[in-house]
Amino acid sequence: MTHQTLTDTADAQLKSRHRAMWASGDYPEVADVVIPTLGRRLVEAAEIGRGDRVLDIAAGSGNASIPAARTGADVVATDLTPELLDAGRARAEAEGLDLAWQVADAEALPFDDGEFDVAVSTVGIMFAPHHRAAADEVLRVVRPGGRIALANWTPAGFIGQMFATMKPYAPPPPPGAQPPPLWGDADHVAELFGDRVTSMSATRTPLPVDCFSGGEDFRDFFKATYGPTIAVYKAIADDPDKVAALDAALVELARSHDTGGGRMEWEYLLWTGTRT
Repeated sequence: MTHQTLTDTADAQLKSRHRAMWASGDYPEVADVVIPTLGRRLVEAAEIGRGDRVLDIAAGSGNASIPAARTGADVVATDLTPELLDAGRARAEAEGLDLAWQVADAEALPFDDGEFDVAVSTVGIMFAPHHRAAADEVLRVVRPGGRIALANWTPAGFIGQMFATMKPYAPPPPPGAQPPPLWGDADHVAELFGDRVTSMSATRTPLPVDCFSGGEDFRDFFKATYGPTIAVYKAIADDPDKVAALDAALVELARSHDTGGGRMEWEYLLWTGTRT
């Protein structure tokens, strides 16, 4: 077996684990309950409208795809996890919206060069393990003069800190995989795209989150619904002391971000640019 084949096999196994992770729990519930406005904000930032051909990368259950389709745009929603696309398709059909749902890897998009006017991703592309490969694919499928708009959790914000909190309890990442919150670092994104984009804008933006009654409520919701959190708890399930320690750490994290009455602000990077 060649080195390339070994690499390809390891990557296929990694993507298979990612699919299973996001299919666990109930990510559509997270999108609907916790971040329902985030996709709409991104659609507005990208100035999507009728006549635009739009690609939503790592679309999940359609947090941005569905608002984009409401504008009259021609939308293709893609994700690695079929179960998430099925949930999004059902939501779109309930609204009478017509858009395409297609299983696709953000690092190997099955589309022609320059096929789209706009590419967006709402806290999705950040979970592709190889950032350069994902950025290259975004640039490849967007036409010259086309728009790119991304919303990703920042390293210093709540979700970035949640990943830092879970890291000591999680299995080590595979070689070459990069931390998801790096996509929320403006310098990192600028380095990925370089001079292949112009008119770049990067704004660290707070997202109000007021659906939890307190730290325990947040922790229990994420333990039940959010794939990455479920995966970490699965990895330590046989060690009650580690489970208890992570339980306490997540509650403390939520409490430290509580601005009163269970309200939090989760910071994300809103990044936009134009394909050169």
